[in-house]
Amino acid sequence: MEGLFDQRRYLIPFRSSLLPQIFTDTLVIGAGVAGLRAAIAAASHGDCIVLSKGDLRNTNTAWAQGGIAAVTDPTDSTEAHLKDTLTAGAGLCDSPAARLVVEQGPRLVREVLSWGMNADRDHAGAISLGREGGHSASRIIHSHGDATGAELQRCLTERAKATPGIRLFEKCFALDLITPHHDPGSPVMGAITHHPKHGLQMIWAKATILASGGAGVLYRETTNPAVATADGLSMAYRAGATLADMAFVQFHPTTLYLAGASRSLITEAIRGAGAHLLDASGHRFMTDVHPLAELAPRDIVAHAIVRQIAKQGGQHVWLDCRAISDFERRFPGIAALLRRFDLNPAEDLIPVHPAAHYMVGGVRTDLEGRTDVPGLYAAGEAAACGLHGANRLASNSLLEGLVLGEAAGIACEEMKQGNGKSSRSGPVPIISDIRPSDRGELDLTDVRSSLRSAMWRNVGIERTAPKLAGVIEMIDFWARYTLDKIFDDVAGWETQNMLLAAAVVAKSALWRRESRGCHFRSDTPEPSDEFRLHDLWRRGREEPQTSPVL
Repeated sequence: MEGLFDQRRYLIPFRSSLLPQIFTDTLVIGAGVAGLRAAIAAASHGDCIVLSKGDLRNTNTAWAQGGIAAVTDPTDSTEAHLKDTLTAGAGLCDSPAARLVVEQGPRLVREVLSWGMNADRDHAGAISLGREGGHSASRIIHSHGDATGAELQRCLTERAKATPGIRLFEKCFALDLITPHHDPGSPVMGAITHHPKHGLQMIWAKATILASGGAGVLYRETTNPAVATADGLSMAYRAGATLADMAFVQFHPTTLYLAGASRSLITEAIRGAGAHLLDASGHRFMTDVHPLAELAPRDIVAHAIVRQIAKQGGQHVWLDCRAISDFERRFPGIAALLRRFDLNPAEDLIPVHPAAHYMVGGVRTDLEGRTDVPGLYAAGEAAACGLHGANRLASNSLLEGLVLGEAAGIACEEMKQGNGKSSRSGPVPIISDIRPSDRGELDLTDVRSSLRSAMWRNVGIERTAPKLAGVIEMIDFWARYTLDKIFDDVAGWETQNMLLAAAVVAKSALWRRESRGCHFRSDTPEPSDEFRLHDLWRRGREEPQTSPVL
C-alpha cells in the first residue's frame, strides 16, 4: 500500500477559509447505535452534531434483524456470556474489552428499555429470550421478532432528538477528517463534509467520534445497506489512525439466495427457534460438523455451507423452517419477505447462501474509544476495541455499540481542555492542494463492480496466498487510475474509500498465514501461535506492526 494509498491525504482539493464553517464541541460521524448512544452521552457535557450519511432509517443498526445479547436471566451469568464471547473470538479477544461489554451491557439494555424500546415478551409479560449461534444460554432480546435493529434505531433516534444540544444532519457525507498537518498523529479537529443542499462544509469539533459502521459493500454478496462502503475506515487511515485485525470479515451463513433478489438476511434467530440446514439431498449436514449443529459459531456454519455447495455443485443449501409452527408471529418481517417470492416457510424449503455481514476489524481503540490520533474516538462496527477477536459472537454488536458508544461519549469531554485550535476563536487554516491528473480514466461503475466481485472471489470465505496476492495487484491497478482523480460526487468518493479499505483487508489476510475465526486460508488451514497477535496497519507503513492479545 506504500505509495498510491499513502500519497492522498484528502480526497478533494480545498481551502478551509473559503468554505462555510460550523462549530461544535463533539462531532459524531454515524447515526446507528454507537453514534447515537455516543451523542447522547456527549450532550451531557456540551453541544453535539451527528452526521448520518443517509436517512436515519438506513443504517447498519436499522437493518439488524438479530437481537441484543445481554444477561438478564438469573439462571444465566456474565461469566458464561464472557466465555462464549472468548470462545467465538478464537483466541484473539482482548479479555478486558470482552469483560467490560458483557458486564456493562445489562445496565445499558435496561436503560434503552426504560427509554421506550419495545422487547418481545411472553404471555406473562416477561422478556422472551432467544438463543443464537455460539451462545450457551438463551440471552438474546428481540423486538418484533426480526426487527430489533429498527426498534433500537427508533428508540435512540427519538431520544437523541429529545436531548438538548444534539443536532442531527441527515444525508451528510463526511469526506475526510481535518488535521492541521499531513503527518500521522496530527490531531483531528473535525471533518469536511458534503450535503446535497449546502455543498461542502467545514465542521470543527473539539472531539470527533467515528461511528460510521462497516464495509459489507466491499463484497458482491452482502447483507449490508448500500451506504456501508468503508468510508470511516478509509478516512481514519488517511488521517493517520491505526486499523487493526482487518482480515476478519464475518460472513453471515444464511441470506436468501434467489435469482434477481437482493441478498436479504435470514436471521440466526430462526435457527435458534429450530430451523435446520439441509444439503441438496435433504441431509441435515451440520450435525456432522459441530456439537452445536446449526447454532455453532458463524464462521463454522458459513464454511460448512460453502463446502457443501462445492461438494454437490450447487449454488445454495436449504433452510428448513417447517418445524416452527408460529413462524409468522415470531418473524413477521422475514415472512413478508418470503411471501414476495411465493415462499411459505410452513411448506417450502428456503434457499440460502452466506454473504459478507460484519467487519470485525476496524480503527484500533482503547476501552473508552480513544484512537492513537488525538481528538479522534471510534465506536461500534467501525472500531476494533478487542471485543470480537477473530469472530463476532452473534448479537454482541448492538451491545458493543451501546457500551462503547456511551464510553466514547463520556471520555471525549477531556478534549475540552485541549489545544483550542478548533475553538470558536478561529480554526487553523487547512489547505489541500491536489493537482488534476491527466492519466487515462476507467469507468467508475466498472471499477466498483469489479472490485466487489474480486473481493468475493478472492478475499471471501475461503482464501489462499496466490489469490490474495492477485487481488492486491488488481486493486493497485484500479487505484492507479481512480485515486489520482478528483470527484465531485458521493459515488466517486465511496469508490476511492472502497479501494483503500479493500487493499488493507487483502494485505491483512495475506499477512495472516493461518486460519482463525472468520479468516480461513485453505493453504494454511490451522491456527498458529505465531499469529496470535493483533495486526496493526497505519499510513506510511508497508508491513503491519503487531500487538499482543490482552
